[in-house]
Amino acid sequence: MKKTILFSLAILLVLSACKKAQPVDEDWDAYISDYESWQHQRLERLKTENGWLNLAGLFWLKQGENTIGSDSTNDIVFPAGFAPFGGKIILKDTLTFLELEAGVEILADSIPAPSMELKHDQQPGTTLMQYGSFRWFIIKRGTKYGIRLRDLEHPRIKSLDHIPAYPFKKEYVVEAGYVPYDSALTIEVPTVIEGFSEYYKVPGELQFKINGKKQVLLPFTSRNGYFLIVGDATNGAETYGAGRFLFVESDKDSEHVIIDFNRLYNPPCAFSPYATCPIPPLENILDIKIEAGEKGIHLE
Repeated sequence: MKKTILFSLAILLVLSACKKAQPVDEDWDAYISDYESWQHQRLERLKTENGWLNLAGLFWLKQGENTIGSDSTNDIVFPAGFAPFGGKIILKDTLTFLELEAGVEILADSIPAPSMELKHDQQPGTTLMQYGSFRWFIIKRGTKYGIRLRDLEHPRIKSLDHIPAYPFKKEYVVEAGYVPYDSALTIEVPTVIEGFSEYYKVPGELQFKINGKKQVLLPFTSRNGYFLIVGDATNGAETYGAGRFLFVESDKDSEHVIIDFNRLYNPPCAFSPYATCPIPPLENILDIKIEAGEKGIHLE
């Protein structure tokens, strides 16, 4: 398990599925073929071990002992198939420790686990625990610590055979002007976790027109381009209620950026109640309908 940083949950595990949008010129057939390949890869990546479809639980820890297991008397009740009494996760200030129940074998990073200190997802060498088809690790969000649980045999993996989306529309591939700020801003972005925010660098703004109306979005600095969290008037009706994500690749010195709204994609929270997603800042909630990209989904 590799180290993640403050805004990696929302970006890195999903970002790898998002190819850049290039200027189209006249070869729309090739462009749309590439878009369709991107759609297929999106679905396949959601089904991988590090995808979002296998999330089976998010359990916040209290200070002190937290018993874990599938028996209902545990402090943290894991799904059926897990050991009835697995042991304890002990949270002591900012440190977490595992104490195993006698006779229970749990793997830590693929080897039998002793009673040990566990590294969370904001530390190098995050400890990945394993029991049967279950995988879990400790996450840190602000001052809170929790267990993120995956089930590699979760029925959701097979039940999702496609991600609903609007038909591809050329008019939603737009050229935006990039206007840099004199110095980058840092803005606070709320998340679905009450009381927990993330912070992003905003180097400038993207200005563009849709249906002849000027729009502005604040892009967040992200590797080879910009990460966008976008809200629009379709949210909560046809698309996911808490907005959608978009990645655009661009040379940081470029005055123009191609934004392909057909590649708006659902955040992890659209696929699981156990994800921890940022939501659109007020500046990025558009008062128009963006009838492009992924639609809302309905999973059991």
